Amino acid sequence: MIAIISELENKVEEFVALHDFFGGFDFTLGGNWDYEHGYFDRFLDDAHMVWLRIPFEVTSGTMDGDSASSNAIVKVGSPFVLKHIYNEGLDPEAVPNVYGSLINQFQEPVDKDADIEAHWVEQAKHILQEVEMSFLQ
Repeated sequence: MIAIISELENKVEEFVALHDFFGGFDFTLGGNWDYEHGYFDRFLDDAHMVWLRIPFEVTSGTMDGDSASSNAIVKVGSPFVLKHIYNEGLDPEAVPNVYGSLINQFQEPVDKDADIEAHWVEQAKHILQEVEMSFLQ
């Protein structure tokens, strides 16, 4: 994981407005959000292993995922780039069972915090610059 200094950090906005704004730059709400915090994510590579992630925390109101009815106010954290290396193919240790298929559908990443090549960091910085310029207008 590599942190990137950004003018977006510590900005406080309505969640719905930020969700729509970041969506215009191909960011999505990361699947690991909860009612207190979350991430706007954008993949940088075709394999979806390298990500630009912008964290946020809920400061007031209630966040309910991608719902347009959210009244949450959020504070933007420090963006970072991360790389997950996943196993390809079938999991050789998988044991078929009725309940496991409902819970354990995916393999764990081989490396949740793999080394990140410099060109991905530069690409992330470039994207952040575009986002910042648009945000500050």
